[in-house]
Amino acid sequence: MSALPRSYNPFAEDEEEDVAPAGPGGAGGADRQRFLQQEVLRRSAATADSTTRSLSLLYESERIGVAASEELIRQGEALKRTEQMVDKMDQDLKTSQKHINSIKSVWGGLVNYFKAKPPESKPEQNGAPEYYANSRLKEAMMSSKEQEPKYQESHPNLRKLDNSDNDFNKADLVSSVQRDAYPKNQQLRAYHQKIDNNLDEMSSGLSRLKSLALGLQTEIEEQDDMLDRLTKKVETLDVNIKNTDRKVRQL
Repeated sequence: MSALPRSYNPFAEDEEEDVAPAGPGGAGGADRQRFLQQEVLRRSAATADSTTRSLSLLYESERIGVAASEELIRQGEALKRTEQMVDKMDQDLKTSQKHINSIKSVWGGLVNYFKAKPPESKPEQNGAPEYYANSRLKEAMMSSKEQEPKYQESHPNLRKLDNSDNDFNKADLVSSVQRDAYPKNQQLRAYHQKIDNNLDEMSSGLSRLKSLALGLQTEIEEQDDMLDRLTKKVETLDVNIKNTDRKVRQL
């Protein structure tokens, strides 16, 4: 009775001896085992490279999100300065209207002449609160900016030469519990660990991108309210300017 055939596991333990089966098919079995081993390594390496590229794209998206957030905050500050200028113009226009009314009335002119000048006051904000970027966006930006070194390491044009030996050395640092979950082959174990690490980083990156998106949404909504308020003020100011111009022409 013939013995059971030896399994062609391409990643059998290193301590096991490679005994080629007797007979004319022995050499073919060894070649098949080497081919399977190389094929598994090739697929694992391709998967690891794919996750690395995906992680690089994720860091790039995060960097663009931070840049967009910074630009949006600058836009909010510009809108706030514009609103303050409109409030100042509105206050100056009210002062001009008082002078025009005093010119039209002799008694009003005498009263204004002897009346003490009121102290200069800051322009009324007309319900405009101080501008501060929302805390959610600030926290998301700070968290994403901490990933800038990782972006530089993962960028094809910025990262250093790939030293795959370091990945294999890192695989030896895995705890004994985690080591049992990975294949015993050193190269394959390193690829599996790299894939798992990349997937963990991708999960964290997607969470940060979500926080950035929610912060951007909140900031855009707040600036939309600011734009609506500024539009109404500009329309009112335009009407007052036309009325003042008409009064000046009637003098």
